[in-house]
Amino acid sequence: MGTFRYAAPNTLDEALSALAAPGESRPLAGGTDLIDQLRTGRRGADVVVDLKLVPELQRMVSDDRGLHIGAARSCTDVRDHAQVARQYQGLFESAGLIGSIQIQNRAAIGGNVCNAAPSADIVPALLVHDAIAVIASKKGKREVPLAGFFVGPGKTVLEKGQILLELILPAPAPNSASAYLRFIPRNEMDIAVAGVGSYLELDPATRIVKRARIALAAVAPTPVRARMAEMALEGREINDALIDAASGAAVQAARPITDVRGSADYRKELVQVLTRRTLRTCVERILS
Repeated sequence: MGTFRYAAPNTLDEALSALAAPGESRPLAGGTDLIDQLRTGRRGADVVVDLKLVPELQRMVSDDRGLHIGAARSCTDVRDHAQVARQYQGLFESAGLIGSIQIQNRAAIGGNVCNAAPSADIVPALLVHDAIAVIASKKGKREVPLAGFFVGPGKTVLEKGQILLELILPAPAPNSASAYLRFIPRNEMDIAVAGVGSYLELDPATRIVKRARIALAAVAPTPVRARMAEMALEGREINDALIDAASGAAVQAARPITDVRGSADYRKELVQVLTRRTLRTCVERILS
């Protein structure tokens, strides 16, 4: 690992100043990705700015806009939050899949997002809840729908001197539910071959789908929404045939590669299977 300066600011303004300074600066929220990247030379840094002590990045509160999750909050914090378990089931499930328990205790939700890995488990669950990324810099704050946050593998819209401050998840509608599933070669602590998050809002009397969201991981250069599948669901009565049709449509959003973990065709098949299962889980959670 090369040498670098380490900064641990206590305020947002200090953190932004450190990140905007000349040279290559790297924000550290949890460090579970960054430390390995620095050690192996995949990334370099003149200064590493630890964000764990910045209060704004640690807040986790609800207001009329929804649930605000500070970018430096750990996966364990997110999973242990009662509102997440109750209203954002897919996020609850995905936060418990990232590495080991020890990794979850350290890894930050914002770090998982900003690492921008196509296989990031936390991202599909955020996308199906229409999460908003709040970006801060010395010039102020701006908001970007998370669906537009990723521009390529390992790349986001963040520029020099900018950080992900928090994620805002709008409150789910009544009679709605979400779910997340992935497939990995081993029982635990592996990268997803494919992952799917789904969200449904139903009219319980008619079983008509009022709103649908489906997001895919590890099958395209970035996490993606399966918009054709969503359109196939909305306005129709949910049943097995419709779920099968939507699962097939979800594959249209996938642009998988073949690598050591699976072929492109295998990943497409997994998209169908995982979409079908997550949609059925959503229906069961709403109607139970």
